[in-house]
Amino acid sequence: MTTVRKRLLSAGNESSIRPRGEIDIPASATIAYSSEKPGYPIDHLFDRSHGSGATRWVALKADTVERIVIEFDRAQSISRLVLEAEETEVERTQEVRIEALSEGESVYRTILMQQYTFSPAGSTFQREDLHFGYSAVARIQLTIVPNQRGHGVASLSGLRLFA
Repeated sequence: MTTVRKRLLSAGNESSIRPRGEIDIPASATIAYSSEKPGYPIDHLFDRSHGSGATRWVALKADTVERIVIEFDRAQSISRLVLEAEETEVERTQEVRIEALSEGESVYRTILMQQYTFSPAGSTFQREDLHFGYSAVARIQLTIVPNQRGHGVASLSGLRLFA
């Protein structure tokens, strides 16, 4: 009879296991950002907390276009991107544009341009899971417009990249 290999999951330890191919962004890049609200730092975007209710990055000022730039130490091949956003307090439409700049290039390529409509009485959480193939990516740039419709503050709850 074969013995079952098992382990008890304790609170939080399952999130420390990085899925195969996931890029450890904090360990392999410098993050440049336009602002962060105290208590909601840019670190939350990469803290491996995801899904509805996850920690999140929130910008400092309302109705202000925000930018986040991931500057890789070494160029990366990227095949997948997972982005999450959540808004539970106000009704608004937030636009997110994500672009990649490959090593040796001077023009960014658009990976994603998406509008998310949030309504506390309806949709409050959005996830994008995109598969593509870019090699030698030196930088990823996010531009967040928090108020395409309505009033609000830019926020994102998760960004994961995969090789």
